[in-house]
Amino acid sequence: MATIERDQTYKPTPSAPVVRLMVLETDLPHPDTFSERGSFGQIVHHHFSRAGRAHHPPLGVETDQVFVVTEQGGRIPSVQEFDNFDGLLITGSVYDAHADNEWILQLLDLLKRLWIEKPEFHFVGVCFGHQLLARLLGGEVGPAPSRDWELGHSRIELTPTGQRIFRTLEDHIHLHQMHQDQVVRAPSPASASELLAGDSDTEVRVWGRSEHTPVQGLYIPNRLFTTQAHLAFDEDMVKRQIQIRVDAGGIQDLEHADRAAETSHLEHDGVEVAKAVLRLFVYDDDEYTGGDRKTS
Repeated sequence: MATIERDQTYKPTPSAPVVRLMVLETDLPHPDTFSERGSFGQIVHHHFSRAGRAHHPPLGVETDQVFVVTEQGGRIPSVQEFDNFDGLLITGSVYDAHADNEWILQLLDLLKRLWIEKPEFHFVGVCFGHQLLARLLGGEVGPAPSRDWELGHSRIELTPTGQRIFRTLEDHIHLHQMHQDQVVRAPSPASASELLAGDSDTEVRVWGRSEHTPVQGLYIPNRLFTTQAHLAFDEDMVKRQIQIRVDAGGIQDLEHADRAAETSHLEHDGVEVAKAVLRLFVYDDDEYTGGDRKTS
């Protein structure tokens, strides 16, 4: 296992805890992105470290990462490898979260065991990870009914849950998108009854939606946070990831791809969303009453 990465600018104190996160990498970045910023796990580490420093009070971040695509030389970690971590994050991927590749089925089995055997463990998913965790909880994942892509800088309308967990009075945020598949039907206590045994009243909440994607993210207090959009993408990453999908034939509407690439420089709310993810580990946002609120 790789050496745990730490934010060297952070000095832990009893009042400012450290969040320890295992990143499950489900794809490889564009070669130029890798040479500039490292693997997706390293990109996640730097983004969440920045969010931790920006949070009030500051939060430290330590991460490790495992590439889990076994058909590309990765491996599925054991349950025991998560013993020293507070939670995991599943990255985005070019693979379909509704597919039955052997590594995807093995990963679902691992997630199920972790959910059942570690009741205090936290689960975070981005794009593919969002869809896979929805599948784990009995939601339905598949191509968008329109069969088109949601790409580039996008407006996400917030539900009351989203406004609360992002600590904002605004009714929307902006993030970068890169997907055709989506969560078609959100999980429910009934669909997740096996994993929510003994806690059947737990509500799987939707925190945001867009015209293209009605389930932009899922939330269970102190347990689960997912987002269809990407938190850590910058301008170059957006353009490169679009180009990868164009070259592979996944995106065929080239005008749509070009328009999306032209939005890649626009400011987005990735740090604010990452701060909300970190609070999943250390606070109960249902009891939030004020402070550290974004109003513009």
